[in-house]
Amino acid sequence: MKTEFDNLRLNDDHGYETDSNGDKQVVKIYCGEQLIAKKIKHKKSLRYFAIDGYEKFLTAE
Repeated sequence: MKTEFDNLRLNDDHGYETDSNGDKQVVKIYCGEQLIAKKIKHKKSLRYFAIDGYEKFLTAE
């Protein structure tokens, strides 16, 4: 999922925001107003989340 997450984040059509609070960092990716993916990094743990059908938002590499 990491490479797909980077594909979504680096797409010029999508916006993203980062929020850090101590040991926790959250990166949210939006397409317009819709949240399509999220990454949560807490200490050494890394978790990725995406909506159903996120594949349609990926760009050809």
